[in-house]
Parts: sequence; structure tokens; C-alpha cells
Amino acid sequence: MTRNPAPVTPPVALTIATSDSGGGAGIQADLKTMEAGGAFGTSVLVATTAQNTQGVESIHTLPVEEIRAQFDAVVDDFAVRGAKTGMLATTEVVETVTEATREADFPVVVDPVMVAASGDRLLEPEAEAAYEDLIAESALVTPNADEAEVLTDATVEDSADARQAGEALVEMGADAALVKGGHLSEEDVVDVLVTPDSVETIRHERVDTDATHGSGCTLSSAIATRLAYGDDVSTAVRTSVDLLARAVRYNLDVGEGPGAVHHMVSVRDQAERDPTAERVAELVNQFVRQDVAPLVPEVGMNVVGATPYAEVPAECVAVEGRITRTLDGAAPTRGVRFGASTNVASFLLAMRETEADLRFAVNCRLNSDVRAALDELDGPVIESDREDESTDASMESDASSASGDETPVAAISHGGEGIEPMVFLLAADSAALADRTATLLAAVRDEE
Repeated sequence: MTRNPAPVTPPVALTIATSDSGGGAGIQADLKTMEAGGAFGTSVLVATTAQNTQGVESIHTLPVEEIRAQFDAVVDDFAVRGAKTGMLATTEVVETVTEATREADFPVVVDPVMVAASGDRLLEPEAEAAYEDLIAESALVTPNADEAEVLTDATVEDSADARQAGEALVEMGADAALVKGGHLSEEDVVDVLVTPDSVETIRHERVDTDATHGSGCTLSSAIATRLAYGDDVSTAVRTSVDLLARAVRYNLDVGEGPGAVHHMVSVRDQAERDPTAERVAELVNQFVRQDVAPLVPEVGMNVVGATPYAEVPAECVAVEGRITRTLDGAAPTRGVRFGASTNVASFLLAMRETEADLRFAVNCRLNSDVRAALDELDGPVIESDREDESTDASMESDASSASGDETPVAAISHGGEGIEPMVFLLAADSAALADRTATLLAAVRDEE
């Protein structure tokens, strides 16, 4: 039997950039990011590099006739809805790309790549001046602080300087400018988006890593993808900056150098949602069968599972309404869903700041029998001295500061006035959490 085809029509995005043989940046990063974002990625290759996570060995630029031929081949056949430029190498290439994009009817994001993350120069100094005409054709230009200084002849050291640089780039003709804050001296990463009518700042906590190879390529490609979907510039930028923040935190530990950003992090995270929910549901069913009522706190018990890349409680699955004690034993009030827990999920996420492998947690009552049973667990138990605060923020502060060299298996929260003390069991996998809960349950029953 022959099946009927069921084709899909994704938006088409285009990258005009250079190959990175190491796969972390350049056209390779662009195409991975576009695919992860749901676009069909096309490409115009302007140069090749012999490159890895440690540096750039050589650059070979293609003839501009071949570059233009690639561009024409793509736009003649595909309905391109968004594009980005990356490393363009020479004045002649910049001019060729400017001419091509001037004739285009789709938004172009210009990432003015000048220096690699390794410090290797990727653009001829005389080509810097040629960027002014390309910027004038852009829907958005995305320089980092160093590139913004070159393009505007201004010093960019903080977000106020970034705003002024962005305004100068808009005056050059760009529809909008995003001056990235990764190279600024501020504690957080503050990106500044400037349009003729507005200025927006986008703030993220800085990740303590050198594995940022491909970050600029990933960001500009993600923005081009969102523009291809029809997002306005502000929405496209904010969505893409959020993606990059996660891609940097959960970077790829590959090569002998610092590594690269995780271009596919959103896809990998999405793929883990159903398996994570299934594991939490299995835990809940197991706890009901075992009747964990002796461990259920007065406020109820919740079982939480985080995807491997979870950053907020909405990306954690939990029992909606919690597990309570009934006359027939422990029972959940409803099923499991993402975003069903704030308290336990926030605590788990806080622990993941220092112990990223932790993915599952359950809160249990804390009394003398439970406290004694904690000694039977297979790892360290951390303890908070706070008794006068009950906010998620205070719990996160305790959790993130209390971890030692070993991954904790439980954390005690003393509570406070009107706040029930309890213990949080923690584990990297659901089976380990089930075992630790069973250990506590058996010890408590032995004391009954």
C-alpha cells in the first residue's frame, strides 16, 4: 500500500556566513539553531575556516561571484522570510552581501562578526568601514560591545554606553540595534535593544563559563528564525535572548577548548517533558501503593520532576493539588502537570544552581523519627538555620549556599512561625528518589 504524503511548510530562513569546521559557530551553528526553531535553513557560504574550540587556524574566502550565485539560487527557489549575516571576512564580500540584501524583500539580521571568541580576528580591518552600508539595509544589527565600539567610534563600557551606541547604529540606517552585554563590566548580562521609537533592556544573570563559542551566531540565527515566523523585533529578540541564556548555561562540553553553546537546547528540553512527567506519575503511583501517609506533611506532599534544562517552575512537573493523608492512606488530589508546584519546584531549581544533575524532589514531614531516619540515607543532608522566613527566595538562598563537595540527598527546612518544618528529598533520577523515600518510610514505620 502506498501512503499519501503529508508535507509541512516551515518558514524559510537564510544564513549568509562562514563555515566553522569545529561546528560550534558559523553556518553550522546557524543551521542547527534555525532547525531547532522550526525553520527550514538555507545558506550562502562566503568562506571556510580551519577552526576548533581552541582557535582559528586559517580562513579561505570564496570568490564573490560564487557567493552571489548561491544567494540568487536560494532566493529564486525559496520564499525566504528571514535572514542573517555572520562572518563576512573581506570588504568585497561585505559589499557583495550588501548589494544582494538591498534587493531582498525579507528582514535581515546583521551580526557584524569581527573577532572569534578565541580572540582570533575574523574580519579585515579595512572591511569594517564597509559595514555601514550593510547596517543601513538591516532590520536589526547585533554587535557586542567591542564590535559596537568599532562601528560607532564610541567607548562602550556599560548599558548607558550601549544605548548610545545603539542609537548611533539606528542613525546609520538600521531599523533596530541590539547591543549585547556579554562583554560589558556589569554584574548581570544586560542587552540593550534600540529602535527609533523605544529603548528596551533585557537582563539575565551571568553564567560563569568560558563556553560561549557560537553565542553570537546562535542569537542572531534565533532572531532571524523568529522574524521568519512573523514576530516583531522586540518579541523575536526577547525570545532569542532567553534561548541563548539557557544555551550558555547548559553548554556543550566538547573539544579541548572551552566548548560551545547548546544550539539545540530548546528541542532537547521539549523532548524530555513527556518522559519527565511519566516518571513523576510513576512515583506518585508508587507512593500511593506504599502508603507514604506517615511522611506526608500537614500542608501536603508534592513530587516534582525537572526537565534536564528546566529554569523556572513552569518547566517542572508536579502533583496538582499535592498528595494528602486520607482515611484510606496517601492519595493525590489530582493528576500531574507542568507548573503545578511553586514551593518544592523552586527549591529543586535552587539546588540545581550548584547541583545541575538533580532532577527530582519530594517534601516530607519532619519530626524526630524522620530526622533520625535521615542518617540512613546514602549521602549528605544539608540543614538551614533560618526559622523566620518562608519565601521561595529565602529557600533558594539556603539551597544554593549550602551545597558542599558532595551532592546532597536531602535538605532540612526548619520553617518558622506558622510555617511547618519539613525535609526535601533530592535525587538525580526517579529511582533514587523512590529508594530514599522508601528508606525514610521504613525507618518511620519501625518506630511506630
